Amino acid sequence: MTTQEEIYKTEGDKYEALIAREDHLGNILKTLREITPLENRLVLDLGAGTGRLACMLAPYVGNVHAFDISEEMLRVCKQKFGESGLSNWQVDIADHRKLPVPDQSADLVVSGWSVSYLAVWNPDTWREAMEAWLAEMRRVLKPGSCIVLFESLGTGNERPIKLDHLQNFYPWLDEVGFQNKWIRTDYKFESLGEAEELSRFFFGDELGNKVLQNNWMILPECTGVWWLKI
Repeated sequence: MTTQEEIYKTEGDKYEALIAREDHLGNILKTLREITPLENRLVLDLGAGTGRLACMLAPYVGNVHAFDISEEMLRVCKQKFGESGLSNWQVDIADHRKLPVPDQSADLVVSGWSVSYLAVWNPDTWREAMEAWLAEMRRVLKPGSCIVLFESLGTGNERPIKLDHLQNFYPWLDEVGFQNKWIRTDYKFESLGEAEELSRFFFGDELGNKVLQNNWMILPECTGVWWLKI
């Protein structure tokens, strides 16, 4: 099976086909608005991927600067922005811990399903990686600004669960002072066949089989939202 890391490097279009079905009820934008104002803000989107959050926010914010380490993901992100007719965006390759932006220049940092990879992909040095990231956030954000993170609490689940591979990440967020809540970000597919194919593509055979067994054209997903004022 192709790993998620490999998908991020090579499968931008198919990944976008999946992500375009996520959060069909619009809970992500609603939750962001409950946490922090969006209008006239300079927003940094970390691990932007194909632009899930960046393209959602661009019509409402002042400017959005999207970053990812995958050129393939950003190829799709740029294409989506280009088709949007908007001009208040910028897309660049960058590591979460070293952003090419000036000190205290941003009003909001958002990141969806991405910052946790610093812990997952650095199992022996995860704490140092996370601390370096938080230090960079304190550098780039204006005083009084906000970080908002979205991370999985279970795809294919009606109620939130904590995932084993994020066992270091969840408590670290509590440790450094993040507040949190959870929301539903269910996927709505056009057919059972599409639901099965795209779920199996990214999440694996176990979830693909579960989609078929439950006849899920709407795939339940629980997502945690963590936020911290800087």
